[in-house]
Amino acid sequence: MNRFDRLTAILIQLQSKRIVKAQEIAERFKISLRTVYRDIRALEFAGVPIMSEAGIGYSLMKEYRLPPVQFTTDEAVAFFTADKILAKIGNTQTRKNFESGLYKIKSVLGHQEKELLDDANQYISVVENQYVPNTSDVKIGEILHAIIDKNILKIRYFSAQQYEENSRNIEPIGLYNQSQYWYLIAWCQMRKDYRNFRLDRIREIEKLSTRFDKKHPTFASFLTQTAKEHLLSKIVIRIDKDAYRYIGNQHFYMGFVSEKQVGNQIEMTFLSSSLQGFSHWFMLIGGESDILEPAILKEMVLEKVENVKTRLHGKAHH
Repeated sequence: MNRFDRLTAILIQLQSKRIVKAQEIAERFKISLRTVYRDIRALEFAGVPIMSEAGIGYSLMKEYRLPPVQFTTDEAVAFFTADKILAKIGNTQTRKNFESGLYKIKSVLGHQEKELLDDANQYISVVENQYVPNTSDVKIGEILHAIIDKNILKIRYFSAQQYEENSRNIEPIGLYNQSQYWYLIAWCQMRKDYRNFRLDRIREIEKLSTRFDKKHPTFASFLTQTAKEHLLSKIVIRIDKDAYRYIGNQHFYMGFVSEKQVGNQIEMTFLSSSLQGFSHWFMLIGGESDILEPAILKEMVLEKVENVKTRLHGKAHH
């Protein structure tokens, strides 16, 4: 990328966020901080009203606006493809918002790009299957606003584990998608603990005016911070890929945090308040799984195996 293109891209980046740190620019364009400072000065000399504050970052004056952005053909196709995918995996409100935004994007496309998208419509599709995330009419935008503004959410939630529906107030932390579903990580004021809430099981949601001041760990530090503060046990297991599909959604009720592929196995990490309870569940998948940590969990499972053998031998003698 030549310098002119980089300066244009930096200008667009500055308009995309309220505050942009120099490190963000450096990482995006793989340049040194010294080069970032030179580029910012070049933009200032060109008349761009950039405000900077040491230790915080750069921002544009509120009144400053860029002229209409021209998208490349590849960028236009990328937006079009995202629209197709979102039609299958997004919730109703998110799809409407994206569609509205896409119309605005199309309005600034050149004639050639518009024709390309019209022709491409018949050649691209997303087929529904069991691995496409479940769609939910819960307003993701409303949840994100609550996370950013630190507003407490009041939800009516159906717990499949307890087969009951109840109302609870939660302090939202973040959203993530796993397999077929969207999940909300939040501090549950009723349970006094962190919980994963499946969005399609939230019957009603209301953003309260009340804000929470508790400092929750970020998603990146969720694993270590939560284990440290709440005396939860970190558990790491590996399950054979062929057997992984049979566990369904059970792992979400065992304190599931994350997973990754390691060779022919799936490595799964959990935070559990009960190693005994987890050892009971592990017995269901133990024939196709390995325990990496903690060592005491291995001992608990082995003890249960011996108890099963003893009972079976005792029944056989009778």
